[in-house]
Amino acid sequence: MSIFPVPAQQKRFLFLQGPISPFFREVGAALRKHGHRVWRINLHWGDRLFWHGAGTVDYQGKLEDWPAFVADFIDRHAITHLVLLGEQRPYHKAAIAVAAERQVEVVATDMGYIRPDWIVLERDGLNASSRFERDPETIIRIGASLPPPDLVVRYRDDFRLQAMWDVLYNMASLSRWPYFRHYSHHQIYNPFTFYAGMIWRLMRRGAENRRADDIMHRLAGTGPLYLMAMQMENDFSIRAYSRYHDMDTPLREVAQSFARHAAPNTHLLIKAHPLDPGHKNWGRRVSNLARELGLEGRLHYLGGGNLGQMVEQVQGVVTVNSTVGLRAIMGRTPTFALGEAIYRLPGLVFGGTLDEFWTHAPPPDEALREGFLRSIAHSLHIRGVYHAKEGREVAVQGMVHRLHEGILNRPVPEALDPENEGATAGFWPPRPKSSRTA
Repeated sequence: MSIFPVPAQQKRFLFLQGPISPFFREVGAALRKHGHRVWRINLHWGDRLFWHGAGTVDYQGKLEDWPAFVADFIDRHAITHLVLLGEQRPYHKAAIAVAAERQVEVVATDMGYIRPDWIVLERDGLNASSRFERDPETIIRIGASLPPPDLVVRYRDDFRLQAMWDVLYNMASLSRWPYFRHYSHHQIYNPFTFYAGMIWRLMRRGAENRRADDIMHRLAGTGPLYLMAMQMENDFSIRAYSRYHDMDTPLREVAQSFARHAAPNTHLLIKAHPLDPGHKNWGRRVSNLARELGLEGRLHYLGGGNLGQMVEQVQGVVTVNSTVGLRAIMGRTPTFALGEAIYRLPGLVFGGTLDEFWTHAPPPDEALREGFLRSIAHSLHIRGVYHAKEGREVAVQGMVHRLHEGILNRPVPEALDPENEGATAGFWPPRPKSSRTA
């Protein structure tokens, strides 16, 4: 006999592509123990590598036939919840449209808006597709009823494990025969060239970090510093939630605006994404822009360095819609978002033009900043990570708790109880007394 209570209303979950780890499989197994029904559709061998066996189905058709297939699957199995990572992937977008027609609840997850050991879990979509409250006064009121989240890093992820699983997953996905020969991949980079670029970046990481540290040391005290946080060009947040299709365009826009409107003693730092594969030589492009715009000595490319320290040192941060923007807001740094983002709210980010940002940007409104942080931590996040075992187990518990109880886009009741240790930690279940604290 199961030790888990059978729910009053059994839910029927369909999982699509998720994190490159056993995370979704472990969530599914726990949901079954709670009395729910669980299925998974695999789209290629990489998916199958992390979840196969009972309840899994391999889709072997073409992308254009996928909507009809998933509609039939949802109808035949009376699916109540569709669970996925990355709601903008072509297969996922089509499945979400089918689910919406049938009033099936969509649950989207990804690495948290808060980093590093938080995971976001939302109804219908993330970032600009989020259903999170947009009215500042309401956010302040909601936040006032919630405890401050614990931002101490509790769970470290395992980069080596993440990299190993990523390589296995993507290499497996390239082997389409015999079942998955019609699969259409959403990535814009070939895995071989991506990994080659990453290896080269890793080999140069020490030198890039030293160069970045030298630049920051040299610029200290010379005048106000501004930071543009670059994103990876294969990031769906760029393609789906902004008017850009690459990073060259926003880079040029920001540099041109800075050249025309920033004070002569100011400097603009262009910080590369740490996982950028280096297919484009951003250092050379920044140098060319500096010469073209008369910004030599004021426009600086940073291929490495400590991003957290940079955000603390600069007078303003510009991004398309990176989570670096939220990091800046959390640090009370004026922020400008070029694209759509969950934090793009009047009072959190600068509401004027980019040209005005260089001279007139105030810090985020303190009451809204605090209310926003408390609200998204308790309503949209669970604690943990996707890869390392300890943090993954906590994240599985948190996700299962929310799915089993039907608690999405609102705080778990335990977070409202001041006697519950989990409330101050910002996650459920409560942290064990013996858990490490750093």
